[in-house]
Order: sequence, then C-alpha cells, then structure tokens
Amino acid sequence: MRPDARAWFEHRTTSATSLAEIDVDALLLAKRRGGHRVSVVLPARDEEATVGTLVRDLADRWVHGIPLVDELVVIDSDSTDATADVARAAGADVVAAADVLPAHGNRRGKGEALWKGVAATSGDLVVFMDSDLLGDVSHYVPGLLIPLLTDPRVDYVKGCYTRPLTVDGEHRPAGGGRVTELTARPLLNALWPELAGFVQPLGGEYAGRRSALERVPFVSGYGVEVGLLVDLLGVCGLNGLAQVDLGTRQHSHQTDAALGRMAGQIVSTLLARAERSGLEPGGLLTQFQHDGERFVPSSTTVATDERPPLCAVPEYTAHSAGVVG
Repeated sequence: MRPDARAWFEHRTTSATSLAEIDVDALLLAKRRGGHRVSVVLPARDEEATVGTLVRDLADRWVHGIPLVDELVVIDSDSTDATADVARAAGADVVAAADVLPAHGNRRGKGEALWKGVAATSGDLVVFMDSDLLGDVSHYVPGLLIPLLTDPRVDYVKGCYTRPLTVDGEHRPAGGGRVTELTARPLLNALWPELAGFVQPLGGEYAGRRSALERVPFVSGYGVEVGLLVDLLGVCGLNGLAQVDLGTRQHSHQTDAALGRMAGQIVSTLLARAERSGLEPGGLLTQFQHDGERFVPSSTTVATDERPPLCAVPEYTAHSAGVVG
C-alpha cells in the first residue's frame, strides 16, 4: 500500500462493531452542541420482506427512543410490491422517487433514489443504508455518525464490515463482496491508489455532510457508491474521508447475471472518471483479511510485463530468414 494510503488507513479507520462500543450519550451531546440535524435515507425497490423490520428498529431506537435521528425517509423507487405500505407502517416517511424534483424526470437505479433522497431531506448530516439488511444493524447509524460529529475535518464516512456468503448451502464467513474484489478494488488500486485503504468501497452504508454531498454528481445506477468515493476525494481530499468497522453485514444476494450488470456499471463509472482525469494505471493491489479483531491489509504487485512481437526481434527474424532460405 502506498504510504499515504497506509497512513490514512491507520488513522482514519475506527471501530463501532456494536452498541457496546459506542458512547451514545456523548454522541447525542455532540449533536446538540453542533446544532446538527440528522436524516437517514433508505433507497428501496421491492423490499417489502426486509424494509419493515429495519425501519421499525431504527425508528424505535433512534427516533422515538434516543433522539439521534430527525428524519427517517424511505425513497420508494417504483416498487411493485408493498414496500411503501410496509415502510410507512413501520415508522418511516415514504417518498416516491418520481415525486422528488419532478421537472428532472425519473430514472431507474439506486443512485437516482439516493440523489432524490438528499433532495427530499433537510439534515446537514445524511446517513444512507440499504433496505435489504438482515439481522441487528441498530449500531450502524450512530457508528457512521461518530466521525462526523466528533471531527469537523471529516466530510464523508464509509462503513466497512465482513460479509458472509451462502452459496448452494455452503456458508462462507467472509465470502461476500464479489464485485468489490473482482472489479472495484483492482480498478481503484490501479487508478486511485490513495483510496486503497477502503475495505468496502461499494458498501451501501455511509454518511456525509450535506455541504459535501451537494457538490458531487450521483451516478443513477450501481456505480453510485464508487462514483461518490472518487468524486468526494476530489472535493474533500483524502483526509476528509473516513471509514468505520461496523462488524458484520448480512443482506440478500444477487445472481451472477445481476452481479455482472453491476460490475459493468462500476467499470463504466470508473473509466469515465479516469478518462476525464487523464490517469495512468499503477501496479499495486491491496486486499484485506479480518483477523478476528480488525482488518489487515496486504499488498501485491500486479503490474504486467510483456514481450514484443517476435517480428520485431532481430535475432528471431534473422534466424527465421535463415531457416526459410
């Protein structure tokens, strides 16, 4: 890992893997002292199976229990199931994506819902979470807010976590994130090596200051997370970014075909930004393993070497001419 990326990883990675690690009272005091308003945005499309439990837990804990969250909004992206009704009954304000900034039309994609989620809320701090999360994730919201509420230099916070994967009945404790490992991480390491310390660049749980989020574009599709990361690097600088270890993340898994489409959008997003910036790829790849307590990076040289066409090698052409003659 490049020295600047390693220094960032060591100083800008914190842990909030459970509520036991979080001083909620101190966090609430910091919110009040700073006069902050917190909005939580959940993009959703056909998530009736999971969104109700998630919303209810967040509302009970952080809206009605401890007043850490001022707005809990589900952006419904043209769901064909009961997502909107379930989310509303669980305690969220539900906004149809098509009703936000209607003069700008309505596009498909997660990034569209996130962009409209920022437009539809008013908090100076905005927390984003996916709507298909499983298990107890109540610590995610305060965990993501800690760097923003305690360090005015931080503008954007990414969550990181281990991601279990179950395929054909086989459970792997950390096998999720296939598009991250096979597509996003190699491209980011090659083109933006200063971002090599991000464990989950595609993770759907993150938070930012509205003042920063208003200054960057939102890719309408699956490239939104990696696009935000690269663009906010340009706006905030590396030290304006942080990450928090949230423990474990479980969610519904997509088919290989769907992951392929996701990877294609991510490649398109990154190549467009690389072309605009005139970047040349590097040759180092940093990957992560979890040792039970923390993420441990390891770097490998992946730069390629190649031989010239044989027709350009004098010894070969001379020998070939002699053989033919």
